[in-house]
Amino acid sequence: MTSVRHVFSQRAHNIKISATKLMPMIASGMGDCASLGQGVPSFPTPPHVVEAVCRALRDSPAVGKYSLQPGMPELRWAVADRLAAEKGIAANPETEVAITVGGMEALLCAVLCLCERDDEVIVPEPFYPSHVEQVLLAEARPVFAPLRRGDWGLDPDAVAAAITPRTKAIIVNSPHNPTGSVFAEEDLRAVAEIALRHGLYVICDDTYDALAYDGPAFSLSSLASLRERLVAVGSFSKRYALTGWRVGFAYAPEPIMAQMLKVHDCTAICAPTPSQIAALASLTGPQTVYQEFVDTLAARRERICQRLDAMAPAIAYNRPGGAFYVMARYDLPGAPMDVATRLIREAHVITIPGDSFGPGGAASLRLSFGGDDAELDTACDRLAAWFAAERRKR
Repeated sequence: MTSVRHVFSQRAHNIKISATKLMPMIASGMGDCASLGQGVPSFPTPPHVVEAVCRALRDSPAVGKYSLQPGMPELRWAVADRLAAEKGIAANPETEVAITVGGMEALLCAVLCLCERDDEVIVPEPFYPSHVEQVLLAEARPVFAPLRRGDWGLDPDAVAAAITPRTKAIIVNSPHNPTGSVFAEEDLRAVAEIALRHGLYVICDDTYDALAYDGPAFSLSSLASLRERLVAVGSFSKRYALTGWRVGFAYAPEPIMAQMLKVHDCTAICAPTPSQIAALASLTGPQTVYQEFVDTLAARRERICQRLDAMAPAIAYNRPGGAFYVMARYDLPGAPMDVATRLIREAHVITIPGDSFGPGGAASLRLSFGGDDAELDTACDRLAAWFAAERRKR
């Protein structure tokens, strides 16, 4: 049997699978692991969404076929209505809204159509790893603007300092993955002014926009001044608990959207039609269930904060204002990947190494409180016991 010498592209060598996916893969062979890892809300698909999809599958042969390439017209109109109500965006659903395979594909379409090789894209750090990997896939360069370490706030001065003649865009997501920070409106407006002054595009990742627990989260996508240079990305995964359905959307002014749809066409053709029906039912059906999701996650925030407080001084953290993540700093020796791997093997708890989100995550673990109460309690019991045992060894 002859061996094949594979030669892969440099762009494939430049990227990697993020630790948010890698750690659950490592744990999959262990069994009985409690997860504080990947950001998956525990809620099942709501019954009215299940019924809408089942009814469509029974009654309409078209459900098993492609939709229009930009997405089902009725879903694009529903998304446009939501953007108008929540962000004040008067989007044309025919030319400025696209339905995508999750928010991730929308982000990729934006980066690939806006960025040339060696362009620079500013990414607040700690960062969501896929933002960085997508920039690298486009053969552009991520440039990091550190968040304020005291409160994980967005730092306009750090953003301004990161700008060079090659800067093309800035990616912002708030509420923030991985820190759970909700960026202050004052700081976001300052960053918008910086972007306008330098002619930068703004890619606004609003995946967690509804998951803010101490008051509404302000979004850059609500600023009319940015509209001509804005790509606003939304997802049905977190807010509507449709992570496995893989459906999201993007808003962009027509000249940008026309280019994004070219990338969408050659990567996905269209989002799966059954998933689009699920998204439409989520937008147009009963909304009380989704407020219940937010209320439950707010209670889980309190639960995990109380558990982490009880682990002090082994664990320290900044209280999250949104999303469902805590960046927890530990006081033991060991790199985050080593600590996270040991936690899987020795305590059967999944966490995500903090430094996989950038230097600000050194000596830290990202913890998700998306799981149900029983899983949170089991994971925190094991986490507390493991850290207590490690501290006794010192």
